[in-house]
Amino acid sequence: MKWTLLLYIVLGLVIAIFLLLQHPIFGKSPSGDRLRRIKQSPHYRNGQFQNLSLTPQLTEGATMHGLLFDMVMGKRPEGLRPTAAIPHVQTNLHALQEGTLVWFGHSSYIFKTSGKVILVDPVLSGSASPFPGLVKAFEGSNVYTPADLPAIDYLIITHDHYDHLDYRTLKELLPRVKQAICGLGVGAHLEHWGLNAARITELDWWETKTLAAGMEITATPARHFSGRALRRNQTLWCSFVLKSADYRLFIGGDSGYDTHFKEIGARFGPFDLAILENGQYNLSWKHIHTLPEEIPAVVSDLQAKAVLPVHFGKFTLALHPWDEPPRLAQKYLKNGLLSPQIGEALLFRDSTQVFQNWWENVTQ
Repeated sequence: MKWTLLLYIVLGLVIAIFLLLQHPIFGKSPSGDRLRRIKQSPHYRNGQFQNLSLTPQLTEGATMHGLLFDMVMGKRPEGLRPTAAIPHVQTNLHALQEGTLVWFGHSSYIFKTSGKVILVDPVLSGSASPFPGLVKAFEGSNVYTPADLPAIDYLIITHDHYDHLDYRTLKELLPRVKQAICGLGVGAHLEHWGLNAARITELDWWETKTLAAGMEITATPARHFSGRALRRNQTLWCSFVLKSADYRLFIGGDSGYDTHFKEIGARFGPFDLAILENGQYNLSWKHIHTLPEEIPAVVSDLQAKAVLPVHFGKFTLALHPWDEPPRLAQKYLKNGLLSPQIGEALLFRDSTQVFQNWWENVTQ
């Protein structure tokens, strides 16, 4: 009787998990022609995408159960979340000016160049989790909604993690997206959520797509991983190089430090601006997230003239103080560092623009 009851409980849990994973928020696995193309990629081996270098999920000596214990039961460091609202600027995005970028916190931003409006990794729902109420945005950091955004010429998705690919945001935005650009397989999620396949461009590393006259985008390597449900690395994670007639932009996505930055710099540099992750890092994850002290090497490898650090200021996904990333960016980057507030207009071609250390005014 006892074993029968236990069997029913286990069976019930399996069914519940199966039904939960049918929710559209978890996306869709690649299949059909999309999967056949994935299997032809030189970066897809042994049933999943692979990084260019051997990339353990955890640093030597770290264990998953140890990290989970620290996250759930361990002593929480002070300052993981701000105790006051994050300051912001309200910019009219429907009147976005040429050569202007607006950051929404974390890795979401919009910009206009060569007359095209480009949106990257929009997460505007207030959560970076499939479950509402978890991984909530800091007060004051989620002030822009999909309704605040204009029609999008190009939506760029670097990879399919919840803090970069947000179902709730995209369900509202996709009707106004003219073309989406992403890594191999990520288009399965977008098509599942209602975007016509003809409006989706999926690229392998080093593949280039011409967007408009004088503008092209190339998917470039990153050192990371992917996955929204139970299986990892079925879709490709990317950085991107965007070239227009007179401007070169590096869209970094998430990536641990490795030799690919130098190769990207050699092929496409120098860059006028590099947008690089700086936040939600841990020594135990150093292979898949850049540490602040590694950013100068990334900048040098890319030959970047200016740097916009992102991946901070909105969510707590690691055990470091929320304001540590911008403080360390200032410590390690002496020149070319840009630090706009959420919503503040950053002008691509104005080297005289000055930004405030806005994080210093947020009460700890």
